[in-house]
Amino acid sequence: MFNSAVAIPAIWWQQGSNASDRLTRIHDRLLEAYPEVDRIACALYDPHTDLLKTFINSTRRGEAIHGYQYRLKDSLSLSELASAAECRVIHNIHATVAPDNPHSVWLLQQGYQSSFTIPLYDNGRFIGFLFFDSSRLGAFDTRKQRDMLLYANLVNMTLSSELNAVRIIQASALVARDFADLRDFETGSHLDRMAAYSRLIARFIADEEGLSDEQIEHIALFAPLHDVGKIGIPDRVLLKAGSLDADERSLMQTHVEKGEKIIHKILGDFGLSDVPDSQIMLNIVACHHEYLDGSGYPRGLKSNAIPIEARIVTVADIFDALSCQRPYKAAWPLEACFKELERMVEAGKLEGRCVAALKASRPEIEDIMARLNDAP
Repeated sequence: MFNSAVAIPAIWWQQGSNASDRLTRIHDRLLEAYPEVDRIACALYDPHTDLLKTFINSTRRGEAIHGYQYRLKDSLSLSELASAAECRVIHNIHATVAPDNPHSVWLLQQGYQSSFTIPLYDNGRFIGFLFFDSSRLGAFDTRKQRDMLLYANLVNMTLSSELNAVRIIQASALVARDFADLRDFETGSHLDRMAAYSRLIARFIADEEGLSDEQIEHIALFAPLHDVGKIGIPDRVLLKAGSLDADERSLMQTHVEKGEKIIHKILGDFGLSDVPDSQIMLNIVACHHEYLDGSGYPRGLKSNAIPIEARIVTVADIFDALSCQRPYKAAWPLEACFKELERMVEAGKLEGRCVAALKASRPEIEDIMARLNDAP
């Protein structure tokens, strides 16, 4: 058995802390033995889109890269690492890496001289890469590579634990929906589009709102749970083809409070109350029908009292409702959708920056609509 000279931290998880905080603590301990390791960063992989996306990082020298995504298939070397479950060491970055994509250009600009890349897996499923970078040439010899692998195991554990907790929450909510026989327009494609639109908007406004890559990913992960409370609404109201009367509308609006109770119960039953960024999930469920002018429900919140994640999901949800066919309406053309969203912005109901994000991302929207359509 290999005996590392590095003291691996016995306590690296703190309740309520997020993955970024835990990575920072791991880096702090690593720097005690290897002060030349200037950066640790993790990129998550989305198998549905083949995208590697920046997620968390601890950067002590240079500027961190945020909001970047790259198709795995476009990098032969990384594709091979993921497929073969092999690590890669680069002893001289400037002699090896070509400035042929934004990430490589950024890497060369930071002054890093060597790197060590490790693929990450969860139950045999590839979930991303961990990158160690140093401003020293040849910083990762054989002994250091073995020590970095030990630290990578800690990072892999925290990511797997967090992602599995999110999956438990999502699976529990979806199972509840299935048992309640909730069908109609709340299709899997609708939920996938909600996640994609929410991520797109969040990335667009990330700098202005100070959203980290980790928070952006959680917004996308939790967006599909926004209407989970509808499992408690009777079919006679939920599936009604025509307009709702006043009593039916009031009953429908109770899905927000029902959704909050469902999420609290799932968190409590599975001991997940300390899941990082669980408040993002609760905010989305509780506030996705609030409007900036206070005319929404159930609390009549106004302006910045509505969490930004809820403002994002509200725009994503309305856009999807407008742009897709529903039992009671045909799909609207994109221009008509944008016009209606802008009308709601002018009326003081929606966040203008979120609508602007959609308008500025038409090619991405068209790709999402084509890829995640409701066709059988």
